[in-house]
Amino acid sequence: MFILVNVGSHFDPARSLFVAPRKGVYSFSFHVVKVYNRQTIQVLVVNGWPVISAFAGDQDVTREAATNAGLVMMERGDKAYLKLERGNLMGGWKYSTFSGFLVFPL
Repeated sequence: MFILVNVGSHFDPARSLFVAPRKGVYSFSFHVVKVYNRQTIQVLVVNGWPVISAFAGDQDVTREAATNAGLVMMERGDKAYLKLERGNLMGGWKYSTFSGFLVFPL
């Protein structure tokens, strides 16, 4: 995994999760490339609950990609991470991205 920016160190690379530093509205986006399985590709999970998902269902390929983004209200200490439902990430995180940041503090 290669981290481009981690201002405030709120992304924990050892556990691959973002911990909200304060209550507010956060923007999350992700682009995932995985190997086959025609299932839900990826889900943004907050505190164990699925919040945003992405789907790719082309039956004629061995690799699929999906992108999604959304705004999420979080409390201080809430955790957000990506969960792969089926298949494997192609090249690990080499071709996939995950981004999150505070839009508006509450």
